[in-house]
Amino acid sequence: MTQRLFFICLFLLQIVYYQSFADESIVVRQVKVVGNNRTKEKIIFRDMAIKAGDTLQKAQLTEILEADRKKIFNTNLFITVKVSSEAINNQQIDVIVEVKERLYLVVLPVFYLADRNFNEWWYERGHDLKRTIYGIYGRHSNLTGNNDQLKVRAEAGFIPNFEIAYSTPYLDRTLQTTFSVGAFYGINKTMAYRTSQDKFQFLESEKRQRERLNFYAVLSRRTGFFQNQYLQITYNQTKIADTIARLNPNYFLAGRTQQNYFLISYSYVFDRRDNRQYALKGYRLSFDAIKYGLSTRDDINQLSLSGTISQYFSIYRNFYANYSLRGKASFPEKQPFLQTQGLGYRNDLVRGYELYVIDGQNYGLLKTNLKYQMLDKIFNLSRFLKVKQFNTLPVAAYINTFVDVGYIKNNFPELNNTKFANKWLVGGGVGLDVVTWYNVVGRLNYSLNGAGEKRIFFNLSREF
Repeated sequence: MTQRLFFICLFLLQIVYYQSFADESIVVRQVKVVGNNRTKEKIIFRDMAIKAGDTLQKAQLTEILEADRKKIFNTNLFITVKVSSEAINNQQIDVIVEVKERLYLVVLPVFYLADRNFNEWWYERGHDLKRTIYGIYGRHSNLTGNNDQLKVRAEAGFIPNFEIAYSTPYLDRTLQTTFSVGAFYGINKTMAYRTSQDKFQFLESEKRQRERLNFYAVLSRRTGFFQNQYLQITYNQTKIADTIARLNPNYFLAGRTQQNYFLISYSYVFDRRDNRQYALKGYRLSFDAIKYGLSTRDDINQLSLSGTISQYFSIYRNFYANYSLRGKASFPEKQPFLQTQGLGYRNDLVRGYELYVIDGQNYGLLKTNLKYQMLDKIFNLSRFLKVKQFNTLPVAAYINTFVDVGYIKNNFPELNNTKFANKWLVGGGVGLDVVTWYNVVGRLNYSLNGAGEKRIFFNLSREF
């Protein structure tokens, strides 16, 4: 009886001990940053919840450190980020942030396709190398160490163009507000002037058919770690040849050959994903409002509203799932061809319909994925590459299955003889996703759409 009572008392003492340990507080003496040769410490501290002098619970320390690591990594300033703690005594710790900076100054030759995507170029344009754009692209993504960017692009080939843009460091002491300015000039000779049967129709020419010029300014504000707002004003001037206006009088409406207008847009983004380029957990909300034309002098008067909600979650071990629901509404019903963008532009598409451009004023889109992580590893290439920004190779690979559903409303289907607008679209398939260096994501999909078409599609993208 005495022995049993002894063990009961010992067990109760252990419970009390571990509970007191879990409730034990520690103080952050300082936060140290290692490896930031160019990036200012204030840029890193801005993305951290932990500050010097904070009192933390030991039981929650690991979770808080990992949350801060993800936020620092999502600045896109570093190849790797490690956040750890070092005990000074029983009551104090130091937090150490170890970063490996990216190569910020990049000057590269440019060579890419003029078509919407690789699949359209390969299947629809006969993989014609004349439909390529080449030139020089230069970017410094951390010009003064304050996460400010300077971009210059000069390109020739299928669409000659030039662009320069600068994003300032933070304008306020709270490091929340930035300001960007830029200018773009581009020329088209061979160009798409309309769609028919949900495919672009091109005019082949050696003469200049379109000329574009725009200037833009963007005021952005970030509140907290996850919330961003953008206010942009742009002046656009576009001229087309008489031939384009005759072939498609609705290009600018009423057979016009010139379109000049101011545009103002507002965007709101709340992003709590664990990785912005290839998320596995978290969610993202966004809303966009665009007003084309600000006065009676402008050649267009149009409003576009759109929103997206995406959620990513873990199912079991290496299995993950996500969905994205997006909708767009625009007014008035009759719009210029140049501003009537439905499904098929950017990533707004039902997979399986990559070869189609389905014009319309309003649409809804649901995209779903179920994936299995088959590889997640960081390879050390320092024996072969001495440049530190390239000798760490992260590689993650996922088997991906997907099903998408969409519907697009076209108020004037007779203008482009559409076969997919005003009806439900369904597509699905399986694929392989690979995520690697500098946020590059490669996707190889085998898709089947509602029209019974089966194809292999390839896509390569990255977030700058």
